Amino acid sequence: MSRYLPPLNALRAFEAAGRHQSFSRSADELNVSHAAVSRHVRGLEKRLGVQLFKNVARGVELTETGRQYLDQITPALEQISAASEGIRRREDGKLSISCEPTFALKWLMPRLGEFQQLCPEIDVTLATESRFADVGNNEFDLGIRCCSEVADDLGFDVISTAPYFPYASPDFAASDDPAAFLHCNLLHWDTGQVWNSWFEEAGVSDINLHRSPRPFNSTLAIEGALAGQGVVLASAELVINEVKSGRLKRLSDIGTNFKGYFLVYAKGARRQKSVEAFRQWLIAETKLFRD
Repeated sequence: MSRYLPPLNALRAFEAAGRHQSFSRSADELNVSHAAVSRHVRGLEKRLGVQLFKNVARGVELTETGRQYLDQITPALEQISAASEGIRRREDGKLSISCEPTFALKWLMPRLGEFQQLCPEIDVTLATESRFADVGNNEFDLGIRCCSEVADDLGFDVISTAPYFPYASPDFAASDDPAAFLHCNLLHWDTGQVWNSWFEEAGVSDINLHRSPRPFNSTLAIEGALAGQGVVLASAELVINEVKSGRLKRLSDIGTNFKGYFLVYAKGARRQKSVEAFRQWLIAETKLFRD
């Protein structure tokens, strides 16, 4: 029997956009551009001859037809995923991990040998990348992400939500006055929002950040602080080795909450022995950052 089936990518884009009520959030989940989601959805609407979304002030909203279609499409996609997951051949002796670069360099890589000693039968492949790898569709077995929240269709564990504190090299002249930091080289990899948040937490008003070098990422910002080039805001897991060795010191007990680190995986991935072994090890090793 011939079946009328729209393209799978279009269905995935529609389902994610309908679930999030947002093209932007669905684009983040699928690791594609906002334009790609919009193109897939508009193409699906044209193919079906119906309007699935309507534009509203805050973005997009499902039409009644779109809501009915979503209610039927979501279980179908979940069933396809479960069926595929159920028969997919896995090698319990292999484990692939996509990790945010700074966490990989500063925390995971120095300790990965300990996991390999505990589980020598598991062959670990580690890739570092800033993008969110599509672990939900088995691009990697596990992902370690720096983010504010995790998509609803993924399983996850919290690695760390530790506050960000200011750190600098040991010869840096510290001050008890938070406002004094305004006159320092403040190393940051964003446009300054984390430092602005810290100053607000410290009760400093009329913030005008001192112009300083802006590294491309948090790894370079930490390296700049190690080289005595200024002060960096970082969470404990990223600088724990440098603080223990005396190469960095914390300058204040005032911290600000920003993003956290999460271990993410497809919801059925914990059935894989190598995934569960690494998960249990990582949770135990990072308990300090959640306490």
